[in-house]
Amino acid sequence: MSIWEVILAFVVVVLMLVALLANVLVLMCFLYSADIRKQVPGLFILNLTFCNLLMTVLNMPLTLAGIIYKSQPGGDQICHIVGFLETFLTTNSMLSMAALSIDRWIAVVFPLSYHSKMRYRDAALILSYTWLHSVSFPIVAASLSWVGFHHLYASCTLYNKRPEDRTQFVIFTGVFHTLSFLLSLIVLCFTYLKVLKVARFHCKRIDVITMQTLVLLVDIHPRLVELSSVAHINSHWGIISKCLAYSKAVSDPFVYSLLRHQYKKTWKDIINKILKRSSINSSALTSESHNRNILQLNE
Repeated sequence: MSIWEVILAFVVVVLMLVALLANVLVLMCFLYSADIRKQVPGLFILNLTFCNLLMTVLNMPLTLAGIIYKSQPGGDQICHIVGFLETFLTTNSMLSMAALSIDRWIAVVFPLSYHSKMRYRDAALILSYTWLHSVSFPIVAASLSWVGFHHLYASCTLYNKRPEDRTQFVIFTGVFHTLSFLLSLIVLCFTYLKVLKVARFHCKRIDVITMQTLVLLVDIHPRLVELSSVAHINSHWGIISKCLAYSKAVSDPFVYSLLRHQYKKTWKDIINKILKRSSINSSALTSESHNRNILQLNE
């Protein structure tokens, strides 16, 4: 392995560990707090968290193996499944971001009618669409054998091995990115521009909107690299773009959950509860040991 491959492998390991810890913490907050579970945006955040967790435990390790061994990790069947999941999960997470932006738009611009406009039933319908939309493209790609190990990205993803299908694959890729990522970008731009008109005097909310927009741009960048596959791209740049895509699984928990007041209070309560329990157990063990020493001295 070259020094660049060692660095990239280390970056993937760091992203994997941080993403795993952060998303598990979000899931713990959701399970721990009844107030968070009652909120409609919690459904979108839960869906986004599960997408990030699956991406972390399934796709990132295989990409790490691809960087280290410079070949397809596992058999073709495993690679096809992982490539299918990558396409589904990345699309689902982007559409979940768009759904969260719609929720924020309604909450900020129409605060008095928010509870009538955004109910659990409405959130369930939106999530149903995101799942249907997200699963349709990987099904088409898998049926046409356009999923496999791509050496440029050292991962199992959308990939066409047959030169005769190049035109159809380019059209499919363009339609996929337009209806998924460009659509999310348009929704985010529209909703947050509306929100900014109302929230421009609320600095904290503007900071959150800025962070969410940066997250979207980070995820769009590698998609543009994929679309420019007609040009020769160094494999190091391909892996870097994949790391940028994976960094979304790291930033999402902080942007949408852990830095918000309610989640921050919840995860602090969880940590304090764990530390308090550990402290009580430690005190009990110390007291028991002290009593044993006194008994031994008396004997």
